[in-house]
Amino acid sequence: MKNVVVIGAGTMGNGIAHVFAMNGFNTTIVDISDVALNKALATITKNLDRMIAKGSLSEEQKQTTLANLSTSVTMENAVPQADLVVEAATENIDLKLNIFKNIDALVPAGTILASNTSSISITKIASVTNRPDKVIGMHFMNPVPVMKLVEVIRGYATSDEVTETIMTLSLALGKSPVEVNDYPGFVANRILMPMINEAIYTLYEGVAGVEEIDTVMRLGMAHPMGPLHLADFIGLDVCLAILQVMHNGFGNPKYAPCPLLVNMVTAKKLGVKTGEGFYVHTAGSKDLMVSPNFKK
Repeated sequence: MKNVVVIGAGTMGNGIAHVFAMNGFNTTIVDISDVALNKALATITKNLDRMIAKGSLSEEQKQTTLANLSTSVTMENAVPQADLVVEAATENIDLKLNIFKNIDALVPAGTILASNTSSISITKIASVTNRPDKVIGMHFMNPVPVMKLVEVIRGYATSDEVTETIMTLSLALGKSPVEVNDYPGFVANRILMPMINEAIYTLYEGVAGVEEIDTVMRLGMAHPMGPLHLADFIGLDVCLAILQVMHNGFGNPKYAPCPLLVNMVTAKKLGVKTGEGFYVHTAGSKDLMVSPNFKK
């Protein structure tokens, strides 16, 4: 496996491309926007420079990584030579199904198709292709270059051979793969999102404020980041989408999104990506200030 195509130049896409390119794979990032592609390359370069500053990467390794990267605004030009395609588009099922249907028609019969989805059914995604045995989930964690975990999700028809290939590949990327089965939320988000949702309910019901809730979880449970801060980092729209997938998939009211979360997403207060969620986020600053909406 030498040629990897990553669909989507956003936070997850550029992180995934960074890791593949740094580990010697010919890596192409595909997005419909040249602006997004240029931003992705700038982000990767910045992250490589950060690694150099920390002493974990040499200038030569940086240049080799960048040489392994290319970009394309069309899948038709990028994917026909791919050994592996990793989709990292927005967490929207219709968009993902359309991408996989199109990719399936363009790539060779032996190409493996992977999705970085954090909650959507791999079996459902595989159903729109003619190779369900070669469709699998590779759920990387954010930030991808730093976080070790990869959830490797087997769809109903995913073959043993493809699963083993992706497990081995993940190890070659310096990651720690964990094989899980295809049910809503998989493992990571099935456990994480109800906790975040409960933290939002705790705020919504007036039990405690934003900082108090996060402080209890950081100091009392040894979490590196409080759940409301983490929700801002993930993106409140992403949190809502995952909860809706689990609520619809299980039909269990315990996964119902908190009304406060729904309202914040409707108001486009999505966290870091929009500059405000439960906290106000200023570009280039690590200082956190609680959103005026939640001031006592």
